[in-house]
Amino acid sequence: DPNPVGSVVESGAVGRVVESRHDGFQKGDYVVAHTGWQEYGAISGSSIHKVDPEAAPLSAYLGVLGMPGLTAYFGLLEVGQPKEGETVLVSTAAGAVGSVVGQVARIKGCRVVGSAGSDAKVAHAMNDLGYHSAFNYRNVTDYREKLEEECPDGVDVYFDNVGGPLTDAVFYAMNQLARLVICGQITQYNLEEPEMGPRLLTQLIGKGARVEGFLVTQFEDRRQEGIDQLAKWIGEGELRYRENVVEGIENTPDAFMGMLRGENVGKQVVKVADL
Repeated sequence: DPNPVGSVVESGAVGRVVESRHDGFQKGDYVVAHTGWQEYGAISGSSIHKVDPEAAPLSAYLGVLGMPGLTAYFGLLEVGQPKEGETVLVSTAAGAVGSVVGQVARIKGCRVVGSAGSDAKVAHAMNDLGYHSAFNYRNVTDYREKLEEECPDGVDVYFDNVGGPLTDAVFYAMNQLARLVICGQITQYNLEEPEMGPRLLTQLIGKGARVEGFLVTQFEDRRQEGIDQLAKWIGEGELRYRENVVEGIENTPDAFMGMLRGENVGKQVVKVADL
C-alpha cells in the first residue's frame, strides 16, 4: 500500500542511538532499524538490531548484510532449494538482491544465468559476480527464444524480481520440479491496473513445478545465521558487493526513483550524516 501523503516514507536505516529507555540498548550503540526517510526516529526496542561497525562498514547492514542480502540468502536457499549442477536464472542480476542470489547460487555449484538492464550491468554480473552467462533484457524481443539460448538445459530455479514478459517466458523454460521464487514484481508496481498476461498455471501441472512467494520476515528468527554466513563468504572472497552512495537526505527521492529506473549497480543507499 502507498504511504499516506505527509507521512514518513518507509525504509530501513542504520544509525547510532542518541537516547534509550530500553534496557537492551544504550547511547552510542549502532543499530539497524526501520525508521524511514528522516534524520532522527523514535522506535520500539523490539524492532531494532545491534550491528558491529568493526565487522563491516555500516552501510553493508542495509545491503549485503541487511534486508537485501538476507532476502537473497533465505529466498534462494530455503524457497528455491538449488542443487549442485542445476540452472538458476536471476532477474535484476546486478541489483542489491539479485547480485547476492547469483553469487550464492554459484557458491552452491549451480550454473547461474542473469538478466540485467544495461550492458555495463551484464559485464559486472559476469566479470565481478561470477555469473556463467547474462544478458541485457532491454535488447531482447523474444524472451522464450532468448531463454532457450541462455538456458539450453532449461531452468531449475528462477529468482523473480521483475514479473512481466520475462517471467511469462520462464514458464515455458521450466524443467521438471522447477521452483519459481517470487521476490518482487518491479514491472508491475506502478501500473494503474494489472496487465492481462497469458494464463500459464497449466505449465506447472505436467512439470510438477512450484511457484512460491515469500518475505524475508518469515526468517526473522534465523537472521543472525544468515548474517554470519554471508559475512563468512565475504571474508573468504567468495561474495562481492557494490554500493551506490548518494549524499544528503534531500537527495533521497531522486535516489529512490533512480533505483526504480535501474540506474544503480548494487545497493542504493543515502548517506545522511557521518557516524
